[in-house]
Amino acid sequence: MTENSYRVYGYRWVVLAVFMFINLTIQMLWIGYAPITGPAAAFYGVSDLQIGLLAMSFMIAFIPLSIPVSWVIDTYGFRLAVSIGAVLMGIFGVTRGLAGANYSLVLWSTFGIAAAQPFLLNAWTKVPARWFAAGERATAVGLVTLSNLVGTALGMVLTPMLIESLPIPTVQLIYGGVAAFSAVLFILLAREMPPTPPCPPGMEGRALMLDGLKHALTVRSFWLYLLVSFIGLGIFNGITTWVENIIRPRGFSPADAGTLGALMLVGGVLGAVVIPPFSDRQRKRQRYLLLGLALAIPGLVGLTFVTSAWLLFVSAFSLGFFLVSTNPIGMQYAAEVTYPTPEGTSNGLIQLFGQASVVFVYVMEALKSRDGAFTPALLLAVGLLIVSVLVATQMKDSKQAV
Repeated sequence: MTENSYRVYGYRWVVLAVFMFINLTIQMLWIGYAPITGPAAAFYGVSDLQIGLLAMSFMIAFIPLSIPVSWVIDTYGFRLAVSIGAVLMGIFGVTRGLAGANYSLVLWSTFGIAAAQPFLLNAWTKVPARWFAAGERATAVGLVTLSNLVGTALGMVLTPMLIESLPIPTVQLIYGGVAAFSAVLFILLAREMPPTPPCPPGMEGRALMLDGLKHALTVRSFWLYLLVSFIGLGIFNGITTWVENIIRPRGFSPADAGTLGALMLVGGVLGAVVIPPFSDRQRKRQRYLLLGLALAIPGLVGLTFVTSAWLLFVSAFSLGFFLVSTNPIGMQYAAEVTYPTPEGTSNGLIQLFGQASVVFVYVMEALKSRDGAFTPALLLAVGLLIVSVLVATQMKDSKQAV
């Protein structure tokens, strides 16, 4: 092997940027109704739970689609797979905006957008594996996580502001237009792989998808991380889905809900940017997973009980910073402990378990107290986060983290 047989290319940042953009836009489409649950329910003439279903549909659709989509990613490459998802997202994003006050059409369009999501989420580790050196990959996944969070934050903040002057369908049509534009950019600019590999021989090879799937399911540390991911994403999805309902009984407005959600996500953005490079530099994953999970607990406790606006916002920021930082590190951890399982397969299984946490979103609604408070559900979330800390202590770093 000669000195020039492998290298990283500057174009990797272009590929990563357009991939980040479509991940950003699909999150805006996912969360666009959560901070305006009450006004949206009144506009469409439906219940709060039916508005919540618009966000939950993404998790529901993900469950049957995740494994087949991972097969497509690992067999045909991320560029084709993500392009399929991008086109679905663009088409149905625009359709939802054109649906007017017809809730049924909005719901079916949302399921169309939801079907696109696995094509994007399950490629989170595949894109860095194709283009980035091993020592940059957790950072690259962290940047994709950042884009995901920025999209959610924009949906949280912009939607309550925009509906003050625009009808809800017009706001959704704007989001759909942005999604269609991001899809066009990805199709035009993304490339499957660079001219030469970004890493030395032996670090890029992966097993066939079925063999890799069988291998991944024999790795104890991977199963432990799947449980941690299930809990973490369940808590994150539950809070973002019911953000307005959670703080409404304490006298806060939809604008406050948007601010709270945005601060949680800004914290997540910073956590996803700041912490993964330390993990890459030290070639350690488990210690940072454990740290993030443990330090997220105080923020969740604050979100459960505080009635002061500034304390509520600080708690949300802290929760986002530490909880979300575990996601990119965990994705790379899973890719390493399951080696040589394909990245799309391990990533898909994690996303599958995370999206299966939709059951926790339903449980949160079911556990509401008579006055509408989510305190019992949030206390359950605190308990589950403590469990995830205990589970993380049993996880071991892989020798592949080199």
